[in-house]
Amino acid sequence: MKVIYAYAKSVGSPAFAVVAKRRSAVLQAIRGVALAGSLAMAVAANAAYPERPIEVIISFPPAGATDALARAVGHRLSDKLGQTVVVQNRPGAGGAIGLTAAARAQTDGYNLYLAATTNQAIAAAIYPKQEVSLLKDFVPIGQVGFAPHALVVPASLPVKTVSELIAYLKDKPGNYNFASQGTGTLSHLESELFAASNQLDVMHIPYKGSVQALPDVANGSSTMMFDSVTGSMPMVQAGKIRYLAVASTSRVSLLPDVPTLAEAGVKNVVADNVFGLFAPKGVPPEVIATLSTALEAVLAEPALKASLAKQGSEVSYATPQALGVTIAQEHQYWSGVVKSANIQPQ
Repeated sequence: MKVIYAYAKSVGSPAFAVVAKRRSAVLQAIRGVALAGSLAMAVAANAAYPERPIEVIISFPPAGATDALARAVGHRLSDKLGQTVVVQNRPGAGGAIGLTAAARAQTDGYNLYLAATTNQAIAAAIYPKQEVSLLKDFVPIGQVGFAPHALVVPASLPVKTVSELIAYLKDKPGNYNFASQGTGTLSHLESELFAASNQLDVMHIPYKGSVQALPDVANGSSTMMFDSVTGSMPMVQAGKIRYLAVASTSRVSLLPDVPTLAEAGVKNVVADNVFGLFAPKGVPPEVIATLSTALEAVLAEPALKASLAKQGSEVSYATPQALGVTIAQEHQYWSGVVKSANIQPQ
C-alpha cells in the first residue's frame, strides 16, 4: 500500500487522489475492526466475571459468629455468581492478620474480606500504627448485617435482670470480674462501657476467645460477659449461663423476650456489631457492582434471613456508599471509647 501510495503521489492527480481515497478507506476499516475487537474483549472480560472461585478472608477462627455468617452468605453467593466462594479463616493480632492478607491480595475481584467493622474500628483505635486500614485500603461492596452481642451471667448467679446485676456488683465493689474475648475486642469494650455507665468496680479478665471464656462464666469464675448470641447460645440452651439483655439497637429475632440494654435502663451502651463485605482497593468498579448486586439479591432471600436469625445474626443489605459512611462513624465512635477507657496495646 505504501509503494502504490508513493507512486500515485509522484505522478500527481487524479491517480494520487484515487489511491489516497482508497488508502484512507482501508485504514478506517482496519481501525474499526481493531476498535470493535477491543470493545468485544472488554465486554467479554466484564461479562465473564467471575471465571474461577472467589476467596473471602475473615479475621476470626471457625465456629464463631463471623465464620457462620461468612459461610452462609458465601454459599448463597456461590449459587448466585456461579462460582465457588471459599472462606479462609485468618485469625490473630486483633484481626490484623486477616485484614493485612486481604489488603495485599490481588485486586482482580477474587480476593474479598468480610469485616466485623466494629471490631476493626476498635483495633484501629488501639493499634493506630497498623500497616493497613479498613478505611483507606479497601472498597466497600455492601453491608451484610449484624451479629449482636448479649450480656450473659452464670445461671447460678442470683440475678434475673440487668438492674439486679448492677445492684449485685455494687454491693461488693472490687470483688467481681468480667470475662471478654480478649483485650481490645468488642466484648471487652462493651463491658468497659457498661461498668463506666453504672459506676461499677469490676476487674477485666481477658481470654483468647469465647470458647475459652464462656466455661469460666458458666462455673462462676467470671460474673458477666458480653458475647455473640451465636457463640453463647449452646451454653444458654444447656442451662449453664443466662441472657440478661442484648447490646443492639433493637431486639434480636432469635431472642424476642430478651430486652435491649436501653430497655433495661442502660441507655448509652449500644453496639450493633456491623458486618460488611469489602474488596482491596483497586478492584475494577464493574466488579464491585457485580458483587454488590449479587449480595443485595442474596440478603433479600427469606430462607437465608430465617436461617441466620436462628443463629443470632440479622442480615441487612446496605449500599457500598452507606457502608462507607457506617465504617467512618464506627471508627470515630470507638476511637472515643478506647480513649475514655484508656485501653492500651498488649
